[in-house]
This record gives sequence, C-alpha cells and structure tokens, in this order.
Amino acid sequence: MASTETAGKDTAQDTAGLEAGLDALDAVRVNRTPVREVLVRKVLPPVVAVALVLVVWQLLVQAQVTDDYKLPSPSQVWGEVTDAWAQGTLLGYIWTSVSRGLLGFLLALAIGTPLGLLVSRVRLVRAAIGPVLSGLQALPSVAWVPPAVIWLGLDDRMMYAVILLGAVPSIANGLVAGVDQIPPLHLRAGRTLGATGLRGTWHIVLPAALPGYLAGLKQGWAFSWRSLMAAEIIASSPDLGVGLGQLLEQGRETSSMSMVFLAIILILTVGIAIDLLIFSPLERWVLRGRGLLVKS
Repeated sequence: MASTETAGKDTAQDTAGLEAGLDALDAVRVNRTPVREVLVRKVLPPVVAVALVLVVWQLLVQAQVTDDYKLPSPSQVWGEVTDAWAQGTLLGYIWTSVSRGLLGFLLALAIGTPLGLLVSRVRLVRAAIGPVLSGLQALPSVAWVPPAVIWLGLDDRMMYAVILLGAVPSIANGLVAGVDQIPPLHLRAGRTLGATGLRGTWHIVLPAALPGYLAGLKQGWAFSWRSLMAAEIIASSPDLGVGLGQLLEQGRETSSMSMVFLAIILILTVGIAIDLLIFSPLERWVLRGRGLLVKS
C-alpha cells in the first residue's frame, strides 16, 4: 500500500515537472534584437564583403591584368549608373524586368501549387506526370525561348510562357517533396479529427509540407528570374521595352563592358533584394512557427 502511494506521488511529481517544463517553453519571450547588434551581425558583414570586392576590382584595374575595354573600373560602371539615372531610364530597366518576373512567378505559383498537390496525392497522376515534371525542371529554360518566340511572337506572352515553363516544375516538385516528408501519423490524426478532402489539404497537408513547399518557391523564383533574363537576352524587340536582359545584350552589341557590368550588378541586386524582402521573412516565420527560431 505504501509503495503504491509512493509510486503515485512520484508519477504526480513527474507529471507536474513535465507540465512546468512545457509551460516554460510556452513562456519563452522573444526579445527584440538591439539595433546595434543587427548592424554588427547582419549589415556590417555584407558591406565589408562588397567593399573588399571593390578594392580587389580596383587593384586589378590598376595592375592592368587585361585591356581597359575588357575590365572597366568601378568608377566607369558608376558613371553608367549616374548616366542612366540622369536620363530617367535606370528605374525603367529594373521595373520592366521585376514586374514581369513577379507576375510570371505569381502565375507559376497559381499553376504549380494545385499541380503539386494533385501529383502528390493521386498515384496515377504521379506515375504519369511525376517524371515529366522532373525532366522539365532539369531542362534549361533558355531552350524554351526559340519555340516560344515562334508560337507566341515577340511580346510579353512569350516572356510569361518561358517563365512558367521554368518555374512551375520547381514549385510543383517542391510541394511534392514537402508532402512526401509528412509523417503518416499526422495524416491519420487529421482524418480521425474529420480533416478530409479539401479541409484536410488546407489544415493538415499544406501546413505540414510548408518547409519543402517554401524551398520549392525559392527555387521557382530563381528559375523565373533566370528564364526571364534568358528570354530578354535572346528575344529583343521595341515592343518589349528594355529590361535588364536587354540592357545586358545592348552592352554586348556595343562592346560596352561598363554597361554589361551595370546590367549584371542590377540583376544580382534584384535577386538578393527579393530573397531578403520576401523569402527570408517567410523562412523565419516558418521556423519560428515550429519553435526552431527563438531569436532572430
């Protein structure tokens, strides 16, 4: 009798300790990182890296490792920036490409998400389309530019078609990979609670597959941006306007390496900005929701 009471007390103490530990985890406070620490840890390193690149670049120019027309100085590239700004064309170059890229990516998102769910949940569809999606993802997007030009002509429809063909397979495959990684116990628990059909997809499948889905979205954006640049470089027309890809091609045609470097820097800057402004916050939100990111 005494041993039973002792065991009961021990169990009660263990339960109380477990509850206290869970309460402590729930009560974790997310303290805002001081501005100075953010500057030191997140802003200063990339600034230093860019400064080092500029220093090395200038040293190579001064050392005359190659002809001047092949390697312009940073000041010459900056001159291209100021000239484009003074002419009012700099923001136009950026907006033409960014607007196309974002709209094409949103269209790819609207198509790739239901396609990925269909492939991941229906075995027959997966057997028929799964290998095709993987093959399309491996196919270089630039291969779609010539047929898109022939089919659709030199207009924005061709641009969006190339973006979709490059991004949709990545988004769909990312969602398929995320669904495949869901523990079967989660799906069974959802069905037990009545989350079936569209309700189960919305409340169980998509939240559980979110990490893999987000990885597919990031890759889909990368393919969208690359596809767009390839299309703008190859297919140029006055009706299409001048985007960053056309700017790069104009630099090649006029043998202006400073213009080429300007286009490359702008393309790289847009890619980094989209990642920092859209995908990095989404990634932190997903990690924080799973208790994997307490302080950022």
